[in-house]
Amino acid sequence: MKHERWKPSVTVAAIIESGGRFLLVEEETPEGLMLNQPAGHLDEGESPLAAVARETLEETARPFVPEALVGIYMARFQRPSREEDVTYVRLAFCGQAGEAIAGQALDKGIVRTLWLSLDELRASSARHRSPLLLQCVEDYVAGRRLPLDAIHVDPSVQQPLIKT
Repeated sequence: MKHERWKPSVTVAAIIESGGRFLLVEEETPEGLMLNQPAGHLDEGESPLAAVARETLEETARPFVPEALVGIYMARFQRPSREEDVTYVRLAFCGQAGEAIAGQALDKGIVRTLWLSLDELRASSARHRSPLLLQCVEDYVAGRRLPLDAIHVDPSVQQPLIKT
């Protein structure tokens, strides 16, 4: 009997704060309009740092430079109506975002970006796409930071796939 190995889905998220407000995206989901940090999946051959910069640009039209790893988080998401049961591993980074690039379209499903205070973020928890959103921000506010060199990506990750 062959056993299929369980594989979590790896995602990255950007925590961007300016003047006590946090940059979020409002996005269309099967559950309605939800709030999230700029976030998305780690693509094959991509480092976590490259992924968070790419996802932030795609979802906010703003360039992002990660400065520290805030934490590594896990959560399970179940949607029985669609037979979905996914465990996510989220690498959350804090850093600086530049100004929005004029004319840059937002990723499909992203309705808009918005800046919320910590109190507004706490009050909107029913609209959070991920239960990890608030925890990541709370950890950021508490001062949790790991240096970026805590993440090592072996060069083999970016090598072309060997065809067999």
